[in-house]
This record gives sequence, structure tokens and C-alpha cells, in this order.
Amino acid sequence: MTYRWNYLTTTPQQAETSRQLAQALGISPILGRLLVERGITTAPAARKFFRPQLPDLHDPFLMKDMDVAVERLNRAMGRKERILIYGDYDVDGTTAVALVYKFIQQYYSNIDYYIPDRYSEGYGVSMKGVDYAAATGVKLVIVLDCGIKAVEEVAYAQEKGIDFIICDHHVPDDVLPPAAAILNAKRFDNTYPYEHLSGCGVGFKFMQAFALSNGIEFHHLIPLLDLVAVSIASDIVPIMGENRILAYHGLKQLNSNPSVGLKAIIDVCGLAEKELTVNDVVFKIGPRINASGRIQNGKEAVDLLTEKDFSTALEKAGQINQYNETRKDLDKNMTEEANRIVEGLSHFADRRSIVLYNEAWHKGVIGIVASRLTEIYYRPAVVLTRTGDLATGSARSVLGFDVYKAVEHCRDLLENFGGHTYAAGLSMKVENVPAFTRKFEDFVAEHIRPEQMSAVIDVSAEIDFRDITPKFCSDLKRFNPFGPENVKPVFCTHNVYDYGTSKVVGREQEHIKLELVDNKSNNVMNGIAFGQSSHVRFIKTKRSFDICYTIEENTHKKGEVQLQIEDIKPNWKKENERHPGK
Repeated sequence: MTYRWNYLTTTPQQAETSRQLAQALGISPILGRLLVERGITTAPAARKFFRPQLPDLHDPFLMKDMDVAVERLNRAMGRKERILIYGDYDVDGTTAVALVYKFIQQYYSNIDYYIPDRYSEGYGVSMKGVDYAAATGVKLVIVLDCGIKAVEEVAYAQEKGIDFIICDHHVPDDVLPPAAAILNAKRFDNTYPYEHLSGCGVGFKFMQAFALSNGIEFHHLIPLLDLVAVSIASDIVPIMGENRILAYHGLKQLNSNPSVGLKAIIDVCGLAEKELTVNDVVFKIGPRINASGRIQNGKEAVDLLTEKDFSTALEKAGQINQYNETRKDLDKNMTEEANRIVEGLSHFADRRSIVLYNEAWHKGVIGIVASRLTEIYYRPAVVLTRTGDLATGSARSVLGFDVYKAVEHCRDLLENFGGHTYAAGLSMKVENVPAFTRKFEDFVAEHIRPEQMSAVIDVSAEIDFRDITPKFCSDLKRFNPFGPENVKPVFCTHNVYDYGTSKVVGREQEHIKLELVDNKSNNVMNGIAFGQSSHVRFIKTKRSFDICYTIEENTHKKGEVQLQIEDIKPNWKKENERHPGK
């Protein structure tokens, strides 16, 4: 793949602010610039960024309806009403259900949880779920990570004498469900200062408010933060503002004292001896929790996340790991099939979006396949399969393009839809798929920018190897946890050379293990370039090349720095100019 390197620039005013900030904090001007890129322009703001503190979390009662929600929950407990915790079948939904259930269960026993079946009920609040609540004597449903569009279902529950408290973070419609309380910072009448909480994050704020109203000290909530961190990382919400505080302390909890269920998943992943990062959650822990709802039923994930016995948890984690292996096979086969279809599309080069429908595809992995297509082709993608009489599916987006708005533009053709900027779910009559494909394409073509449709690496700064000192690396580590709006910075160094010991590695000799020098220092830097062995021939000629990379801690040699090479550009032109006879 050929990447375009986009060098991030600063204005003279930003450069001056960076310099002053670096001086005040005693850090490299390069890192001062990274802070300014993140909107941090004062030393006090930088200190808060580097040391996220739990007391800086917002007052949960600033959220619209929070007082009503807490009062209704307290009333239910006072009357000994049966309470049902209801949530989506993905990571965010299952962690949210586990969090709220675990906390309330410490103080109240007449409580149960429910996860809808992806295949028989679909996304969100279902009539079947409401019927289950009615049949089991439930009077209050707390719904998490969904429900904001469940107008008919909540009205149906009302008729049966069941109240709903909705805790959601998806974009609402103009008409809200007739719930007792709706906690969602994306409401048009929002009063909360931060609108990017995960679904589990909203559940945590609800429990924070419940604790405050009942004189329960905050430290009782801290053990639940590992679940919040898993949801934040997996649901790809911004890791700035309040989410940064929650993710920072949640990762601390995950590393020091994870809950029994998460500890079992960590063991199954082979991560027991490692300091866990957001990446470990995104690529190892999250997919296993998700696999339960994709292949079987999300309730099994909640069973695991609420388990108290470690040996039982290990058995359940092993089962979920098997689901993940099944998911990988389905994902691989469907992605290959989807690629063949895309390559066979006429005039594909002129299209700005991808919409694929195959009624035989497995509903549990179409979202992953949509993500794969956006990564391969740099276009917003919608992948659909058949569920009953409807085409149902998932939309995924490229960086900076709001796929929810594109789906919303086609709402006249849809039966149902929901989501946020980078991911959406939707359903339509099968006969509407061709019209949807055209209308979705028209919207994307009109609104997407050319640079969003190419492989781009944003380079934060050009540096030399002499800049990569132990203090620089230590200060850079304080930017953790990385994620959306606080992405891991990519650096570029020009004119580097093989030290003479670089070699191809990997089962299929597909990676390069590098030892590099530049011409401005004596530092020999270790690096790894995954999947880039095609460059090794040039590298071994001892000619110069440019690299862009992230700075990582070497997992095999603690305390040692390793460059993770994102891309290599051989300096063919420079060499030809230097040696015109060659």
C-alpha cells in the first residue's frame, strides 16, 4: 500500500504557545506542540491532562433527567419492585449491563439482566424483551447503550405498567421515547458538559449519582472502572475530557485488580504478565467479549463479566474464546467474498461508497466486514444480509466522514437505523436496497473530501534520533491512554540507514527487524516494520530512506525503546541525484 504522509503544521501563534508550554512544563518543544494539537494551551490544563484525577469527574446530576432517574430507582428499591437491567449485545452494552447489575446487586437482590438475541430480536429494545419483563413481574427496566429510539417499545411497556430509564449515547430522533427518565448527553436539550461518554460510561454516571443520593462513598465505584475502560476502548469514543479520566483509572484497575471475569479473559488472551493498553483491549479483550453476541448470545458475556468464581470464569472465558475463533473464520471468508464482489463492480473507481447485500451472510460479523472494507478501499461501507423479510446491516466510515448523517439522509427508505459518526446499524425492505445504494452513494459523493479516500498517515513532527532521549520517552508515555482525539503520535525521521544488522523475520518472512542510524547522532535505534519485507532489498544497499513511526516500549526488553515503523520511503530520487551515473 502507498501512503501519503500528511505533515501536520502549526501557525506561528501555536508554535509560540508550544514553546512557552514546553518551557513551563520542562518538556521537549516537540511534546509541547503535541499538547497544543490537542487543544491544551496552558500549563494547568496540561498538568490535568498528564494527571487525570477522579475528583475532576463532572457532577452526574448535571445530566438532564438524572435526578428523576435516581428518584425512580430509589422508589423501585423502596417498594421492592423487580428491576431488569437491559442492554445491547456488543462490548459497550454488555459491560454496561455488568457494571450496573454488579453495583445495584450489592444493595438490592430483586434484580435480573437481559440481553436481546441478535438473530431473533435484533438491536435495541424488543417487544419480546418487554414481554419477558412483564412475564417476570418487572416494574422498572434500566436500558443501557440502546433505547433512545424505542418509542413504540417503551409505549408498549407503559401499557403493561413497566417504567423505563434509558441510558444511551447514540444520536436521538426528534421524538423521544415516553420513558420515566432519559440519560443521554446527545439530547437536543442536553445540560451535561461532556457528550462523548460510552454507553457504559452513562451507566457509570447513573451509578455515581445513585451512590451520592444514598451516601455511598465513591471508592465503592472504583472497582467498576475496568469495565468502563473496556467499553471506551472498544466503542471507539474520544479519549479526551471525562473519558480520559475514566479510561486512565479504568486501565489502572484493569492492570492492578481486574474483576474476576475480565481477569479470566486476560488469562485466555495470554496477557497476564503484560501491562495492558488501549490496544490490548481493542484487539484482544474486546473482540472476545463481542464474539459472544456475534456467534451465540451476548448474555454469556454478561454471565462471565459478573462471575465471582475464578475457575468458573476461566471455563466461560474459554467458551467465549472458541466463539472468537469461529468469528475469525467467518470474518475471513466473508471478507474474501466481499472483496471479490467489490473487484467485480463496474466503474468502481468512480464510486465513493460501498454497499453490498448478500442474504446468506452471517449477521454476527457484517459489521466487522464493513470495517475491513473501509480499511482496504478507503470508502464508507454498508454491508447487508437478510433477516426475515428485511435487509439488515452495518455501516462503517473512514476518518472524518459522518456515516450516521449519510444513513440518516436515506431514512425514507429505512425501517430502522441508529448509531454515531463512525458506525451505524440499519434495516430496510429488501426491495429498497438498490434505491438505498444509489441515494447513499449520492450523499457520500457530495460530502466526502478526496483526502478522506486515500491512505494517509498524519505525521505529528519531524525529529532526529538524538531527540529520542529517555526523558522524551518518559514524558511521551504520560500522553497515555491513546485513542480517538488523542491518537498515538507518528514521528518522521529523514535519511536513516541500516546499521548492518537488519533482517527479515516472521513465519513467512514478512516483517523486518531493523537496527537504524541517522546522520545526526550516534544512536542506534531498534525498529520493527510489520508486513514491509518488500523494502529489505533497498535497505540492505546501505542507501538512505525515510521512515515514519510510533515510539513503543520493547515488550521483550523492558525499558528499551523500539520504533514501530508505519511506512518506509526509499530515497531513490536523492540517490540518483547523488549518483547520476547509476
